Amino acid sequence: MIMEEIRELATRFERYSAHSHISGLGLDKDLRAKTVGGGLVGQKKAREAAGIIVRLIREGKMAGRGILIAGPPGTGKTAIAVAISKELGRDIPFVQASASEFYSSEMKKTEALYQTMRKAIGVRIRETRRVLEGELVELEYNMVPNPYNPTQKIPESARITLATKKERRTFSVGSRLALQFMYSGISEGDVIMIDRETGRISRLGKANPEKRYDIDIDDVVERPDGNVEKDREFTYVVTLHDLDEARAKRGSLLSLFSSESREIDSEVRQAVDEQVKEWIEQGMAELIPGVLFIDETHLMDIELFAFMNRAMESEMAPIIILASNRGFARIRGTDDTSPHGVPLDLLDRLLIITTEPYSKEEIRLIIETRAAEMGLVIENEALEKLTEIGEKNSLRYAIQLLAPANEIAKVKNSARIDVEDVEKAEQLFADVSRSSAYLKELEGKMLL
Repeated sequence: MIMEEIRELATRFERYSAHSHISGLGLDKDLRAKTVGGGLVGQKKAREAAGIIVRLIREGKMAGRGILIAGPPGTGKTAIAVAISKELGRDIPFVQASASEFYSSEMKKTEALYQTMRKAIGVRIRETRRVLEGELVELEYNMVPNPYNPTQKIPESARITLATKKERRTFSVGSRLALQFMYSGISEGDVIMIDRETGRISRLGKANPEKRYDIDIDDVVERPDGNVEKDREFTYVVTLHDLDEARAKRGSLLSLFSSESREIDSEVRQAVDEQVKEWIEQGMAELIPGVLFIDETHLMDIELFAFMNRAMESEMAPIIILASNRGFARIRGTDDTSPHGVPLDLLDRLLIITTEPYSKEEIRLIIETRAAEMGLVIENEALEKLTEIGEKNSLRYAIQLLAPANEIAKVKNSARIDVEDVEKAEQLFADVSRSSAYLKELEGKMLL
């Protein structure tokens, strides 16, 4: 297959995940939920409560607290958590995990939970560096024979002239920087920036070239203002876990030969926390508490709950959102029963948002919205049939029938899904109740 065909296929290929259509909570300026908004349908009370949570997070008033989204399966708990992340935007870290991910043979479960919590806490670091910035108007190499290959010449040094709208300065540079200029393909007319301390060269673009093209790989930038030598502020956003790993690798030679998944010593985290606090006091950094969403909360045991309860009291803790579809359930690791399978002392610290089963009209709107997101054309009778299936069986099952019904329509060379396509898909793919009946019928022939 030639590359052009591969690119065409890659362009046409689109993957639709369960919540790819969600863009927000769908609230108006008064925090009132629209019937359909942000890719969400119904659950107005839960969405309005989530909108208040978003405001509290933005105002920094959720430290040491958590949220529990509770409701029956298929009532949009994960969708609301994803909508919260969309409302918060890219600046605030959002980490999504399942409680089953904390159980691993590679590290302790509490360590896995702690690392996930640290991934949900961002640090915005501001650093001021001395740089040389300007348009490269002159570049002259001083070439000498290569000591390892006399037939080849390499730059021993170079002479460069940088110009801004205000001034023009000439510098001599050593062999290392001269090689960087040559191997990076930097030429006269490029706007560059050189870090005074590290010698790192960054190419910013081309300065107003005489010839302009409709399609070009070079970014066109203006010649910089001010002095050639100046102080520039750079901003980096990392997580506490990134800093933990960097310090852990720097602290031990043995870490160079270890696998990526490893436990991090408490001394390393303490040193990172102290460093971050020092940066914050000096005005070099800003802490960005993010959101950690944990689904299938009932899979956590009493040890993880106790660890989380204590970790939430830390000044460097993310906002934790839990999701549960359980009623009164046994807390793993104990014989005690508790609402949602969560210990009462932790439940006491959580703001609880409840979701309700969808009405028939809401199920219809959700299926219609999902079909539109997937680019499917569905007839009214087919939509009514899927709504009936969603109400009788489950919403998830009805939505999952959309894709196979569309394929059945394609086989008939039809661009629309009709009721026969839906009925055929329903006949081919069983739901939970039909699958259970099938198991009971053939129970004696199934392997134990």
